Amino acid sequence: MGAGVLLVALAACAQQPSNEVGFGGQPPAPPGPVQPKPEQERAPVAETAVDVSLLPRGYPKKVWTQDGGAVVVATGQEGGCSKVHAELAEQTADHVKVVLVEETPEPPGMCTMDLRYPPVAVQLDAPLDARKVVLEQRDVKVPR
Repeated sequence: MGAGVLLVALAACAQQPSNEVGFGGQPPAPPGPVQPKPEQERAPVAETAVDVSLLPRGYPKKVWTQDGGAVVVATGQEGGCSKVHAELAEQTADHVKVVLVEETPEPPGMCTMDLRYPPVAVQLDAPLDARKVVLEQRDVKVPR
């Protein structure tokens, strides 16, 4: 009897619908967030071109571009159970605003007491060029 149940379960799994468009499945998921590239492909953004006045004291302030200035990468801060990602909040003729969002589960549960500084990136509509980068940090609670 157990072998029969296992055979039926395996057969059901093998007949799952495809995730490809045109076969009755959902369209493929959109590409994930922009990924930072190796250091040799980075162009640092001058400290004078970065507004960090909206960041908490002690937050990392390193910013660079890649892909000819079309991608802005900043150093985020996360720790324990939290994860950081970047969101492009605004693009104008004179500045680009990047929000560094730290998501923390609520309730937090058991978490380690470590800090990590991963690079996080946003894709711009046009290269950064002479525009200023404005960094802001936001904490967000996400349900477990």
